Amino acid sequence: MNTLEKTWKDTLTEIELEISRPNFNTWFKKTFPIKQEDGVFYLGVPNEFNKEWLYTKFHKMILEKIRKFDEGIKSIEYIVKRQSTQESTTITKNIETIGNNSLPLEKNSVNKSSNLNEKYSFQSFVVGPFNEIAYSASQAIIKKPGEYNPLFIYGPTGLGKTHLIQATGNKMKGNYDHLEVFYTSSEKFSQDYVNALKNNSIINFKNKYRNYDVLIMDDIQFFSGKEKLQEELFHLFNILYEKGKQIIFSSDKHPNYIIGLEDRLRSRFSQGMIIDVTKPDYESRAALLKTKATQKKTAISDEVIDYLASNLEGNIRELEGILNAISIQTELRARKLTISEVKSLIKNNIKPKKHLALEEIIKIIAGFYSIAPEQIYEKTRKKEIVYVRQVVMYILREYFNISYPAIGKEIGGRDHTTVIHSYDKVSQNLKDDPNLNKEIEQLRAVLDV
Repeated sequence: MNTLEKTWKDTLTEIELEISRPNFNTWFKKTFPIKQEDGVFYLGVPNEFNKEWLYTKFHKMILEKIRKFDEGIKSIEYIVKRQSTQESTTITKNIETIGNNSLPLEKNSVNKSSNLNEKYSFQSFVVGPFNEIAYSASQAIIKKPGEYNPLFIYGPTGLGKTHLIQATGNKMKGNYDHLEVFYTSSEKFSQDYVNALKNNSIINFKNKYRNYDVLIMDDIQFFSGKEKLQEELFHLFNILYEKGKQIIFSSDKHPNYIIGLEDRLRSRFSQGMIIDVTKPDYESRAALLKTKATQKKTAISDEVIDYLASNLEGNIRELEGILNAISIQTELRARKLTISEVKSLIKNNIKPKKHLALEEIIKIIAGFYSIAPEQIYEKTRKKEIVYVRQVVMYILREYFNISYPAIGKEIGGRDHTTVIHSYDKVSQNLKDDPNLNKEIEQLRAVLDV
């Protein structure tokens, strides 16, 4: 066993202690080390879905564990690659396994010139109330590139933003032969910039990005607090915008709520269309599951679809993860799974639904700030009470979708304009107050919203 293999074997041993057996076997069994250079550990994975899942769900943990055995490792790159027979035999001997429960390997379908993954198309994109405005916006810019600029799509992770913006790029590339389309993540853009500085090739870097007709950049929140990168992006944006080139961004937050983002960039982003993607509703979840099951050629009954769509309220990636587990078991058993088998398989993934009364929500928030719940209802102007009351109103409106008049009525019979003012004030403060951001996130975790 060479040093590379030993480092990864020891890391896997640590990871196995942290996660469940099914998770370990599904996501880590087919991984293998490829090489290590310049502080980057290159890890082989069987397919794009595995790659995305590791990066989204386990990346931080993997990096933390692997650095226990080699502090020289600064980052990890996931490469979709088929193992050679020799590699496969060696790795298998070093990892405890429980049966052949992996899905077939997928070929790497990333276009070298555009960096777009061809698997992201509108044919496999499910449109529902949760994303239909973002979808319509993408169709508008496909018809008239540069007309609506930039297109900024935001929403929590795992809701199909990357699929949508890459599908948009693929469609534009197919419709217009003359357009130079390029997709990148903000992290990759950052790496390119740093490498250009190191290699004294900053002019080449600038020319590369300024010559694209359509630039698609994922995960803009990565620029938070990075002044030099923001300056480079600002100048790049101006040049592309003035030339009438199409720019597409995605982020996990509205640009106004990305802490550490310069106002001039926020202003540029606001010039175009800013559209959010939310969690899919029941009908959308059912449609997604049916579409993905068809793509995977997994036999699944309508009863199971209904059960999953009714009980799994997570994001699209989580739904796909569950479906992946069902696909594996369906393949192993060579038949459809029964509803009871599916319930048993996913029981740990279903959270009990919380049905909180308004009084309970207020009690939880009051307790978080160490004040008595009844103080929130009182007509007092004490700053500490007003602050908590405004947070309550914001959360009731933002995460429970209660109307302004209803909130005002329940909280001491206040006018709806007071509630609107409170909501707007908290929204504004979230732009610049990292402590308030932390408080809201902690409250969301407690309230499970």
